[in-house]
Amino acid sequence: MTTSSSRPLLGCIADDFTGATDLANMLVRGGMRTVQSIGVPASDEAVEADALVVALKSRTIPAADAVAQSLAALDWLRAQGCRQFFFKYCSTFDSTDAGNIGPVADALLDACAGENALTIACPAFPENGRTIYRGHLFVGDVLLNESGMQNHPLTPMNDANLVRVLQRQTASKVGLVRYDSVAQGAAAVRERLEVLRRDGVRMAIADALSDADLHTLGEACADFKLITGGSGVAIGLPANFRRAGLLGGTASASQLPLVEGRSVVLAGSASQATNAQVAAWREGRPAFRIDPLAAARGEPVVEQALAFAREHFGAEQPVLIYATATPDEVKVVQRELGAERAGTLVEDTLAAIALGLHALGVRKFVVAGGETSGAVVRALGVHTLRIGAQIDPGVPATATTGEQPLALALKSGNFGATDFFAKALRHLDGAAS
Repeated sequence: MTTSSSRPLLGCIADDFTGATDLANMLVRGGMRTVQSIGVPASDEAVEADALVVALKSRTIPAADAVAQSLAALDWLRAQGCRQFFFKYCSTFDSTDAGNIGPVADALLDACAGENALTIACPAFPENGRTIYRGHLFVGDVLLNESGMQNHPLTPMNDANLVRVLQRQTASKVGLVRYDSVAQGAAAVRERLEVLRRDGVRMAIADALSDADLHTLGEACADFKLITGGSGVAIGLPANFRRAGLLGGTASASQLPLVEGRSVVLAGSASQATNAQVAAWREGRPAFRIDPLAAARGEPVVEQALAFAREHFGAEQPVLIYATATPDEVKVVQRELGAERAGTLVEDTLAAIALGLHALGVRKFVVAGGETSGAVVRALGVHTLRIGAQIDPGVPATATTGEQPLALALKSGNFGATDFFAKALRHLDGAAS
């Protein structure tokens, strides 16, 4: 008979906010009661959950800062009593040649398991079209560097060979667990990993084409102190704890409170998926576009957006406020403002709008984009989230803890169906069901 542990079993560190909720969603689906913190909590007070996810904003900051923040998160998770640790990054392996996936994985592996340890690196998420074969990452039917990610404004991905990408980021030797081994099951994967470890490999890209492959990898890594990857590979971890008699059933893992109040959609991502979602919303619903150049000139963009929202709230209409733009439009803004300033300006503007909307009675927020989500939750003073049921693959409903909760859907830019915004609002309206 299995029973739920009184202390957290799995401690996770995510390099952005929507990636954290994506991972937490996967764990909840596996029956793990999951709490997500926004940044490293200041208190060591015990948290009641099966899994803890610390959401950092470390994907694009200097590597040394990303390492320091990740190690601080690891220290907190250790203090909570976690038995195993997971470093989560994007399913499109978003990074630069300088990091931050390699440096952070190196530091966490050293801290968790020592010099001779080995971990896997597997960003595969088949449910969202991310698969890995012979070490190459596919998005749908095309290689990563042909998927649109080559145009990402902060972390353009121009190489689909993940062994090569990761090796450029780390002095550790990088290897490959080919599909040949994965297809033969967990025992074959363990044998391959041991061969790689003896050969001096510390990080191994792992092929995966299906959820069954992710379950195989999870089982093969049951005894690893550290696992790294996208949220997909976490699909196999709850079963490990259940087999060990440490985790109970799945019935109440996704329960959230029902939140009353107004609703809004905020979008800052420039991804293809979010552009399509914005276009779908604008076909029949009210939307207000943020112009970063106008904001840079000091025009009252925040006040204009709030006035637009106030007008439509009178008719009980949720609105979309967005800075989403095409790659060509993004390049125009970046040429004038610089990439870093342009990104920060959009985040700060949407965060200020979120704060103003809260004052107008908005309690349900759908937010598109990892950086945007991070800025919004900080502006709203959100510290911890309980994770609920899935809205679309990789995107769960969430609710803040405390007496006056907010309902949030924090979406990675690349995730969600074309009608995601309307679907998410319907879901948050009935989050208790």
